Amino acid sequence: MDFGVVLQCNPPAWRVVDLAKKAEIAGFSYVWTFDSHLLWQEPYVIYSQILSQTNRIIVGPMVTNPATRDWTVTASTYATLNDMFGNRTVCGIGRGDSAVRVTNGRPSTLAELRESIHVIRELANGRSVDHNGSHLRLPWSKGSQLDMYVAAYGPKALALTGEVADGFILQLADLAIAEWSIAAVRRAAEQAGRDPMSVKICVAAPAYVGDDIEHQRDQVRWFGGMVGNHVADIVERYGSDGAAVPQALTDYIAGRQGYDYNSHGRAGNAHVEFVPDEIVDRFCVLGPAEAHIERLKALRDLGVDQFAIYLQHDAQDSTLKAYAQKVMPALQEHGLAKS
Repeated sequence: MDFGVVLQCNPPAWRVVDLAKKAEIAGFSYVWTFDSHLLWQEPYVIYSQILSQTNRIIVGPMVTNPATRDWTVTASTYATLNDMFGNRTVCGIGRGDSAVRVTNGRPSTLAELRESIHVIRELANGRSVDHNGSHLRLPWSKGSQLDMYVAAYGPKALALTGEVADGFILQLADLAIAEWSIAAVRRAAEQAGRDPMSVKICVAAPAYVGDDIEHQRDQVRWFGGMVGNHVADIVERYGSDGAAVPQALTDYIAGRQGYDYNSHGRAGNAHVEFVPDEIVDRFCVLGPAEAHIERLKALRDLGVDQFAIYLQHDAQDSTLKAYAQKVMPALQEHGLAKS
């Protein structure tokens, strides 16, 4: 199992770079960031500094969207970073949440998402593509390689992921929902004539190592509110009777009264009272290191290739240290030098 961290681009940007450097030293393979241009600083600028000050870490957004960035500019950005630093980028993409809603925009349609994935991937991987009536390519790009990961919850988005994505991002660590979601992605991949196991699975959720569960819950309850934004869209489309989407995902938003994006992704968000402790415990990974190991082994058994930690709480450094010293060694295989 690979490991990643998910950071917010809060100023000072050098703190983000510093956390990325610490993550690499600790043994993490990926550094993801939020991508919301009004709430936080520009991630692609920060990526260039992370890549210049690390050796192997892979960087990318969790997640960008097709609405707020021109697709060809996005592809050119990745190809440039890959040319400078050697194919160490990944693109997580979804329909759009805070980046579009803060400006009163709308999330992209699934058709727009599908087309954007195609355009970005083809251009960023050095191939030509037809777009807006023109035949386009990046003539200066040589050897760039970019994987496209899609963040999804609902049945149609999961099907799209299986049909076209290199990877699937599930932003919660609930075992039952993960099992249902992964099965849906792999079923769609198989129906599309793809190898179902070729789609990499990334589960991303807050992780906090320690013994004070009540404090940990308060620090990461914001995550249930963030997920609730997407769940509300799913309930509006599919209902909450469990016929199309597991009630384990939808039931908890019954008391949701709106959302303040000024507190998006932040500990202490005042608009997440509707998120019960049960959801926090299911969606996040809390408790001592042994509890993390147990949950992550179960996720690995479901086929999860990467676990990415949201580090939006007050124990960033100590959680990185605990994962490096206790959790990650228990989830990674080590061969013998001599047998």
